[in-house]
Amino acid sequence: MRLAVEQQAYPYITTNRRIAGGSPIIKGTRITVRTIAGYYQMGMSVDEILTTLQHLSPSQVHSALAYYFDHQQEIDRELEVSTDVEQWKKQAVPHPRAATT
Repeated sequence: MRLAVEQQAYPYITTNRRIAGGSPIIKGTRITVRTIAGYYQMGMSVDEILTTLQHLSPSQVHSALAYYFDHQQEIDRELEVSTDVEQWKKQAVPHPRAATT
């Protein structure tokens, strides 16, 4: 018996290598799935996320969460990197006029 692998469709999720480094985003916005997942992990409900990001629709947030749950390891890795303060400090370029001591 052959099992068909069903590819999931996420109608509100896309990628664009010029936005957020190609991370999955909500179509028509610069809001990443990782942002929605981060809010969710902080304990926010869909309604609370919608209150915070009032330009999004419930369908967009639910689609982002569905994508997150189907790609949780990938998005969790992105969250780890994006919240690693020491990694960000290593990548920071000092302003040319910053005082050096």
